[in-house]
Amino acid sequence: MTAVAHNGKFVSTGSFRTHYIEDGSGDPVILLHGGGAGADGFSNWTTCLPLFAKRRRAIAPDLVGFGHTDKPDPSGFTYSQDARNTQIIAFIEALGLERVSIVGNSMGGATALGVAMRRPDLVENLVLMGSAGIPSAPSPELGAILNYDFTLEGMRRIIAALANPDFVAGEDQVRYRYELSVEPATRAAYTATMGWVRDNGFGYSPGEIQKVTTRTLVVNGKDDLVVPIASAYRFLELLENSTGYLIPHCRHWAMIEYPEVFSSVALDFLDEYGTGPR
Repeated sequence: MTAVAHNGKFVSTGSFRTHYIEDGSGDPVILLHGGGAGADGFSNWTTCLPLFAKRRRAIAPDLVGFGHTDKPDPSGFTYSQDARNTQIIAFIEALGLERVSIVGNSMGGATALGVAMRRPDLVENLVLMGSAGIPSAPSPELGAILNYDFTLEGMRRIIAALANPDFVAGEDQVRYRYELSVEPATRAAYTATMGWVRDNGFGYSPGEIQKVTTRTLVVNGKDDLVVPIASAYRFLELLENSTGYLIPHCRHWAMIEYPEVFSSVALDFLDEYGTGPR
């Protein structure tokens, strides 16, 4: 992997452009990456994208401030959760998609939830995997993400916090994420993003979450140290139309640790209820 755009496309989403990659055809599913340094649609979904593409049109955008999406100057742009929610709503509309399924990991899960809260008309199904959104005290592992020091060793610490001990990240993956993270505009955006998270957290109120009636699959690694399994149980309590799936010996990166298992479970869930009218 090298830190270049991988035959991606750009679309205007308000005041900035969003970069995305896609594969497959049919009912659209949007794959949203998490908020760790160096994250983007390519590095987080490179293994799952072709698996989803066997049965869906799989689309993986880079959230604002990440990957190859534009990085507005933090002096005039707030890297908030609302900004990411607004971005993905604009992204869905810019692609001319009437109704989509959204799969979100961590920060991407919080964004998927935010889109469903604001525009339920756009969202047919949700898959929340190790999803942020339930208020909780930061763990030491989350601290590795919040306090990333823009070094290779810092990147290795992030990956160690996100994946189970048996997962071995390739050097190309480590360097790809590191090279993305230290680009000046990306570094400024990440610093602003994590500063906002430290001040505001990722959480929605219980009342906000309860209002989401979208059919939802809640997936969590049983050993997740960033978003503990208790958050998955809480989502199941609050989300009326939710189903749960727990993966043993898995931490925060189910789509990277166990891509075949995660893709199969998510696709089977989506195929039980298509994107047509109820």
